[in-house]
Amino acid sequence: MESLAQITAQLPPTRRSAAGHRKIQVRKLRLKWLQTGSFVIVALVAVIVAMVSVFGGIVAYRPLQNITSGTGGAMVPSWPLLVYGPWMVASLSILRTALHQRRAVHSWFIVLLFSSVAIMLCVAQADMTFTGIAGASLPALASLACFQQLVRQITLTLPPRQGTRRHRQ
Repeated sequence: MESLAQITAQLPPTRRSAAGHRKIQVRKLRLKWLQTGSFVIVALVAVIVAMVSVFGGIVAYRPLQNITSGTGGAMVPSWPLLVYGPWMVASLSILRTALHQRRAVHSWFIVLLFSSVAIMLCVAQADMTFTGIAGASLPALASLACFQQLVRQITLTLPPRQGTRRHRQ
């Protein structure tokens, strides 16, 4: 122990540089601004996705209601919720898994399936012109594209998870 104390005494004293300390503070401040800006953008994207989805649902709701007008039975006027209900539940599931940084293959399948059903039913009620078909399919496509971009923004905002080892080495 005495020899260790002698060796340690012979080492030059450590000095701290003030410049290095300031650089760390600047980096931390910059990272806070970047993180805050990123969260603000994600919040803005979430609001836009909500607006596009609501307006798309309003536009697509009437054609979906008109599909049952030819049937003899009295259908409930809110039956289009059977198309958009599973879409919404699967969308919320995808958002939850994105926050936990997990995969949501099954939920994406449900979203794509019910978006396709909504598009097909709306196109069936549309005029069979290019503009009629485009106008009928655009609300569901726009909602789907905006939602996918929101999920991408959420996954980019969150820091990557630490990988856990599966096997001991």
